[in-house]
Amino acid sequence: MVFGFNLDEDEDGNVTIKNLAPGSSAFKSGMINKGDKMISIQWEGSKPIDVSGASAEEIGEMLSANNHAKATITFIKADGTKRQVELAKEQQEDTGDNNKVKSYLLKGAKTIGYISLPSFYEDWEDKRSINGCSNDVAKEILKLKKENIDGLILDVRYNGGGSVMEAVDLAGIFIDAGPITQFKLKEPKPITLKDGNRGTIYDGPLTLMVNGFSASASELLAGTLQDYHRALIVGSSTYGKATGQRILPLDTTINMNENIDNIHTPSFLKLTISQLYRVTGSTAQFKGVVPDIILPDATDAYDTKEKNEPFAILPNNIDANKYYLPNNPLPINLLQEKGMLYEKEEPYFSTIAEYINKKKVSRKREDVSLKLDDLLKNLPKAKDDEDDEDKAEFAEPKKETEVYTVSLNSYENERVKSDSNLKNVEDRFKKYLSKDPYLKITYRLMLLMMK
Repeated sequence: MVFGFNLDEDEDGNVTIKNLAPGSSAFKSGMINKGDKMISIQWEGSKPIDVSGASAEEIGEMLSANNHAKATITFIKADGTKRQVELAKEQQEDTGDNNKVKSYLLKGAKTIGYISLPSFYEDWEDKRSINGCSNDVAKEILKLKKENIDGLILDVRYNGGGSVMEAVDLAGIFIDAGPITQFKLKEPKPITLKDGNRGTIYDGPLTLMVNGFSASASELLAGTLQDYHRALIVGSSTYGKATGQRILPLDTTINMNENIDNIHTPSFLKLTISQLYRVTGSTAQFKGVVPDIILPDATDAYDTKEKNEPFAILPNNIDANKYYLPNNPLPINLLQEKGMLYEKEEPYFSTIAEYINKKKVSRKREDVSLKLDDLLKNLPKAKDDEDDEDKAEFAEPKKETEVYTVSLNSYENERVKSDSNLKNVEDRFKKYLSKDPYLKITYRLMLLMMK
């Protein structure tokens, strides 16, 4: 894990990110997520190497063996967009206060804190949640509060989930004691997971950013904050997965209390063992969490959601938790009207809408002639070329308007002064955030929430 990630191969043989090491350069870049496909590697001072046809083992050896300290790696996100990320090889872990989650300040008409969370991780060996993501987010919020922020944006776009208990604890940071979510095992009566701690760490204006690849624990968090009217949810409908699975070995002699990674058997079975429900009794299964402010997203162009999986469990509802007491509603109607106006002012979104329509039309079924002459006449362009052409249409906004400037909090400013690699990572992500059209609209909506 020299760059802070492990590799895997999907069903089509593409090399993808299996997981990110919390606190690694890959994790802190804020631009890499589980499931991203790796297509090229460019070492310092060298030309890019196409690795789209290589295996995970071959790429792993290539990354480990090369003596260069830095590499620019190109990924394709789950929605088809390209990302180039410059990473430094992992060094010995800092024994000091090396927080894994990073926070930023968006300074404009108001100062708003921003936190990106790529995954819901926890310390599997220590169940006190000291080294989990909820505790790390709490630390960053305390740093941001010292900067006198007027609001907070939490970004879980592309966050495919992880620890459910960390999602519950994270929701508890923003909500006073109460039920967070419900889940059912094989027993008929649902179990309620609660925030048992009185008070909050942050009670100011809050927005949560999601997209079509925010799944599982991300949806739990989004649904809870929406049901309590605690946060404005902005983006596109989430993935729609509200079930829990466990991989079981088909061998009755195996002790399941052992670490599953240490079990060696030729056959396994992936079994759905639980279903998650919102405190209202509804479920995110299939339909996902529908944002309060819906923005067109490249993820809308792809049928890669839970409802399209062949063995996905059909959704159903249960009774609402009787102790669930929401806050006063947010001014959703006003924010939706303004959101539509802001969307029209960003040229990026008209381009995204065209891209989505183009992709949907190209997927429509048509009769295909099996005559050789007809097949040769209608040969499509190479897939890579077609994808590159599509990405070029919306890879960067054509017109930029400065709504805010991005800066580090005081603590991180001191850290980057002594670490050039960290400074490069921070500068790249700050540049990305300054151009992000979704973040611009979210920032402007937060200004309205504060009036």
